[in-house]
Amino acid sequence: MVNYLNALLYGVGGIVCTCMVLLVTFQEKLVYVPVIPGMTKGYPITPARLRLTYEDVWLTSADGIRLHAWFIKHIPECTGPTMLFFQENAGNIAHRLEFIRILVQKLKCNVFMLSYRGYGASDGFPSQDGISHDAQAALEHLLQRTDIDTSKIVVFGRSLGGAVGAVLAKNNPEKISALMLENTFTSVLDMAGVLLPPLKWFIGGSDSKGPRILNRLVRSPWNTIDIIDQIKQPILYISGSRDEMVPPSHMHRLFEKTKHNPRCTFEEFAEGTHMDTWYVGGERYWQALQRFLEKELSSSEENKELSRQSWEKDWED
Repeated sequence: MVNYLNALLYGVGGIVCTCMVLLVTFQEKLVYVPVIPGMTKGYPITPARLRLTYEDVWLTSADGIRLHAWFIKHIPECTGPTMLFFQENAGNIAHRLEFIRILVQKLKCNVFMLSYRGYGASDGFPSQDGISHDAQAALEHLLQRTDIDTSKIVVFGRSLGGAVGAVLAKNNPEKISALMLENTFTSVLDMAGVLLPPLKWFIGGSDSKGPRILNRLVRSPWNTIDIIDQIKQPILYISGSRDEMVPPSHMHRLFEKTKHNPRCTFEEFAEGTHMDTWYVGGERYWQALQRFLEKELSSSEENKELSRQSWEKDWED
């Protein structure tokens, strides 16, 4: 019996030590995948290949990292919204261009596509703090442009990009009009147990029942579940029910945390997987996005007009 208990303890200790080594050594490579295996780090195509009007934009983040982005214009005098797009964790912005092409056409919007540090043509190495700086630099660039309506900046984030977008929206309630999240996880801490099941006993988010003794070793926790209810802007949740990467329950949990916000909407697509919800969703997908934008951006304009009228009345009085 004693030998059995010793073997069990040694086994558990071995698992913990192995997990710790993996976390310390390889976690960035697990969370961030700038290069898809078998492909190069560079862009296989540019927006010009899809006949999109665009410009190369170079930014410098707050910590001095040089970043690359594409700004894609719907039409030269577009007065519609501008989407600040944050991609998934694997590959680069060029791999999202077909989605962006249809997004521009369907929603008649501009799109700003940011390459996170370490991705595409951007310098540096990805990290949570670093990418948060990158997202802020992208937003500040848009706010300085004179060829867009800066009152209609909408953040769109898919998967990891949703976590990035949530942080940016929370930190900039007056600068971002709305947030769209597609197939986003509650936290990297919760995803650790999904991708590596033995880890679920040692790593987890705030709702985890395990001891969470390895949480402190995670350098990019992306705890969206802990900040989502602090976001003041309207949020559209887009969930693929057949998501094979991020359990759809993550999106439901995020939505539950924001039910107090009447301007939050949940759209579910029964056949949607992690990467193709927009494709299999068909016209219903684009209609859901269009309805959300029309409702929330128009109400935002009405609120601004009411505030202006109230200010003018107070001034006259």
